[in-house]
Amino acid sequence: MPALTIHPFRDDLAQAFHDINAQWIGAMYTIEQTDRDVLENPRARIIDRGGDILFVEAEGLGIVGACALQKTGEDQFELTKMGVLESARGRKVGEYLLHAVIARAREMGAKRLYLLSNRKSAAAIHLYEKAGFVHDAAIMAEFGARYQRCNVAMLYPTA
Repeated sequence: MPALTIHPFRDDLAQAFHDINAQWIGAMYTIEQTDRDVLENPRARIIDRGGDILFVEAEGLGIVGACALQKTGEDQFELTKMGVLESARGRKVGEYLLHAVIARAREMGAKRLYLLSNRKSAAAIHLYEKAGFVHDAAIMAEFGARYQRCNVAMLYPTA
Protein backbone atom coordinates (compact mmCIF):
# COMPACT_ATOMS: atom_id res chain seq x y z
CA MET A 1 0.00 0.00 0.00
CA PRO A 2 1.65 3.26 -1.08
CA ALA A 3 1.90 6.14 1.37
CA LEU A 4 -0.79 8.77 0.80
CA THR A 5 -0.31 12.54 1.17
CA ILE A 6 -2.88 15.34 0.96
CA HIS A 7 -2.00 18.50 -0.98
CA PRO A 8 -3.90 21.81 -1.08
CA PHE A 9 -4.89 23.43 -4.37
CA ARG A 10 -2.11 24.94 -6.47
CA ASP A 11 -2.54 26.30 -9.97
CA ASP A 12 -0.18 23.65 -11.35
CA LEU A 13 -2.60 20.97 -10.10
CA ALA A 14 -5.62 22.44 -11.95
CA GLN A 15 -5.07 20.09 -14.92
CA ALA A 16 -5.00 17.06 -12.60
CA PHE A 17 -8.30 18.22 -11.08
CA HIS A 18 -9.78 18.39 -14.57
CA ASP A 19 -8.37 15.07 -15.78
CA ILE A 20 -9.24 13.00 -12.69
CA ASN A 21 -12.85 14.17 -12.73
CA ALA A 22 -13.29 14.11 -16.51
CA GLN A 23 -12.19 10.45 -16.43
CA TRP A 24 -14.89 9.20 -14.07
CA ILE A 25 -17.67 11.56 -15.16
CA GLY A 26 -17.04 10.75 -18.82
CA ALA A 27 -16.91 7.00 -18.14
CA MET A 28 -20.18 6.88 -16.16
CA TYR A 29 -22.21 9.88 -17.28
CA THR A 30 -22.31 12.78 -19.72
CA ILE A 31 -20.09 15.74 -18.85
CA GLU A 32 -22.58 18.58 -18.37
CA GLN A 33 -21.94 22.29 -18.86
CA THR A 34 -21.89 22.83 -15.10
CA ASP A 35 -19.12 20.18 -14.87
CA ARG A 36 -17.09 21.91 -17.59
CA ASP A 37 -17.40 25.30 -15.89
CA VAL A 38 -15.89 23.97 -12.67
CA LEU A 39 -13.32 21.59 -14.19
CA GLU A 40 -11.94 24.18 -16.61
CA ASN A 41 -11.90 27.06 -14.10
CA PRO A 42 -11.26 25.59 -10.64
CA ARG A 43 -9.56 28.70 -9.26
CA ALA A 44 -12.36 31.04 -10.37
CA ARG A 45 -15.26 28.68 -9.61
CA ILE A 46 -14.06 27.09 -6.35
CA ILE A 47 -11.02 28.76 -4.74
CA ASP A 48 -11.79 32.45 -5.38
CA ARG A 49 -15.36 31.95 -4.11
CA GLY A 50 -14.25 30.72 -0.68
CA GLY A 51 -13.98 27.00 -1.38
CA ASP A 52 -11.06 24.62 -1.52
CA ILE A 53 -9.76 21.64 -3.48
CA LEU A 54 -7.67 18.87 -1.96
CA PHE A 55 -5.54 16.39 -3.84
CA VAL A 56 -4.18 13.03 -2.76
CA GLU A 57 -0.81 11.79 -3.90
CA ALA A 58 0.09 8.10 -3.77
CA GLU A 59 3.78 7.36 -3.39
CA GLY A 60 5.16 6.27 -6.74
CA LEU A 61 1.94 7.12 -8.61
CA GLY A 62 1.70 10.90 -8.24
CA ILE A 63 -1.59 12.76 -7.87
CA VAL A 64 -4.34 10.15 -8.05
CA GLY A 65 -7.38 11.84 -6.51
CA ALA A 66 -9.08 15.18 -6.00
CA CYS A 67 -12.12 16.60 -4.25
CA ALA A 68 -13.59 20.11 -4.06
CA LEU A 69 -15.48 21.98 -1.39
CA GLN A 70 -17.65 24.49 -3.23
CA LYS A 71 -19.00 27.28 -1.03
CA THR A 72 -22.72 27.59 -1.75
CA GLY A 73 -23.80 29.80 1.14
CA GLU A 74 -22.86 31.17 4.54
CA ASP A 75 -21.18 28.27 6.40
CA GLN A 76 -22.40 25.89 3.66
CA PHE A 77 -20.35 23.74 1.28
CA GLU A 78 -21.01 21.16 -1.39
CA LEU A 79 -18.56 18.27 -1.45
CA THR A 80 -18.16 17.91 -5.19
CA LYS A 81 -15.95 16.60 -7.97
CA MET A 82 -14.48 13.80 -5.89
CA GLY A 83 -12.60 11.38 -8.08
CA VAL A 84 -9.81 8.82 -7.93
CA LEU A 85 -7.96 7.64 -11.03
CA GLU A 86 -8.91 4.15 -12.14
CA SER A 87 -5.27 3.08 -11.74
CA ALA A 88 -5.39 3.89 -7.99
CA ARG A 89 -8.77 2.42 -7.06
CA GLY A 90 -8.98 -0.28 -4.41
CA ARG A 91 -6.22 1.31 -2.32
CA LYS A 92 -8.45 3.25 0.13
CA VAL A 93 -7.47 6.51 -1.62
CA GLY A 94 -11.09 7.70 -1.78
CA GLU A 95 -11.68 7.03 1.90
CA TYR A 96 -8.46 8.82 2.85
CA LEU A 97 -9.38 11.81 0.68
CA LEU A 98 -12.97 11.95 1.94
CA HIS A 99 -11.88 12.09 5.59
CA ALA A 100 -9.38 14.86 4.75
CA VAL A 101 -12.08 16.87 2.95
CA ILE A 102 -14.55 16.50 5.84
CA ALA A 103 -11.84 17.71 8.24
CA ARG A 104 -11.08 20.64 5.92
CA ALA A 105 -14.78 21.56 5.76
CA ARG A 106 -14.85 21.67 9.57
CA GLU A 107 -11.73 23.90 9.58
CA MET A 108 -13.49 26.22 7.14
CA GLY A 109 -16.48 26.52 9.48
CA ALA A 110 -18.97 24.40 7.53
CA LYS A 111 -22.24 24.09 9.40
CA ARG A 112 -23.85 22.40 6.40
CA LEU A 113 -21.92 19.96 4.21
CA TYR A 114 -23.78 18.13 1.48
CA LEU A 115 -23.21 16.26 -1.77
CA LEU A 116 -25.13 15.32 -4.89
CA SER A 117 -24.66 11.99 -6.62
CA ASN A 118 -26.32 9.26 -8.66
CA ARG A 119 -27.33 5.72 -7.67
CA LYS A 120 -25.03 4.41 -10.45
CA SER A 121 -22.12 5.57 -8.26
CA ALA A 122 -22.85 2.81 -5.74
CA ALA A 123 -19.27 2.47 -4.49
CA ALA A 124 -19.03 6.22 -3.83
CA ILE A 125 -22.41 6.30 -2.07
CA HIS A 126 -21.33 3.41 0.15
CA LEU A 127 -18.15 5.35 1.00
CA TYR A 128 -20.18 8.47 1.87
CA GLU A 129 -22.58 6.47 4.06
CA LYS A 130 -19.64 4.81 5.84
CA ALA A 131 -18.20 8.29 6.57
CA GLY A 132 -21.50 9.42 8.13
CA PHE A 133 -23.39 11.13 5.28
CA VAL A 134 -27.15 10.50 5.33
CA HIS A 135 -29.66 10.66 2.47
CA ASP A 136 -31.59 13.93 2.68
CA ALA A 137 -34.77 14.90 0.82
CA ALA A 138 -34.41 18.61 1.69
CA ILE A 139 -30.96 18.75 0.05
CA MET A 140 -32.40 17.00 -3.01
CA ALA A 141 -35.25 19.52 -3.20
CA GLU A 142 -32.91 22.50 -2.76
CA PHE A 143 -29.96 21.51 -4.96
CA GLY A 144 -30.80 18.35 -6.93
CA ALA A 145 -31.83 20.13 -10.12
CA ARG A 146 -28.28 21.42 -10.59
CA TYR A 147 -27.32 18.23 -12.47
CA GLN A 148 -29.45 16.15 -14.82
CA ARG A 149 -27.81 13.00 -13.41
CA CYS A 150 -28.55 13.81 -9.75
CA ASN A 151 -30.87 11.35 -8.01
CA VAL A 152 -29.06 11.11 -4.65
CA ALA A 153 -28.53 13.93 -2.16
CA MET A 154 -26.74 13.49 1.14
CA LEU A 155 -26.00 15.63 4.19
CA TYR A 156 -23.14 15.30 6.67
CA PRO A 157 -24.19 15.69 10.31
CA THR A 158 -21.77 18.50 11.18
CA ALA A 159 -23.50 19.61 14.40
